[in-house]
Amino acid sequence: MVGEPQPIPVGQEPPPLRSSSRNDSTPARHQGKAKGKPAHRKTGDRFAVVNAFLDFSAGELSRAEALTWLLLWRDTKPDGTAKTSIADLARRIGANPSTVKRAVAALVKADFLTVIYRGSLRRGPSAYRVRPLPRERVTPTHRPPGR
Repeated sequence: MVGEPQPIPVGQEPPPLRSSSRNDSTPARHQGKAKGKPAHRKTGDRFAVVNAFLDFSAGELSRAEALTWLLLWRDTKPDGTAKTSIADLARRIGANPSTVKRAVAALVKADFLTVIYRGSLRRGPSAYRVRPLPRERVTPTHRPPGR
């Protein structure tokens, strides 16, 4: 038994490889991230937008207006615009194109939509920016009321 390692005497143990504090017990690659959540959310605030619309605005709109808004919200790209034609919206909500035209006009008038680009048969689909609440309802929280 000449080449075998000897037991370490009490009090002469080497220090632990990791610190016993809670923060250092997590491997470095996992520090700073919440477990189970990605570091960068791909959806951004999309669900906050649709939740605000459904909670505060949808009840005041007609069926065609609410469905038109929802479809445009769903079609919104990361740049914030939704590009689609009136005929495509009408087909998807099961309505007449003239009904969808009236719904878009009402949404623009009520400040739920902004028309960025007016399309046509030759120029392609229109482009819109959707808003969950009209601007008149959006009040800044950093200013006291009455200013």
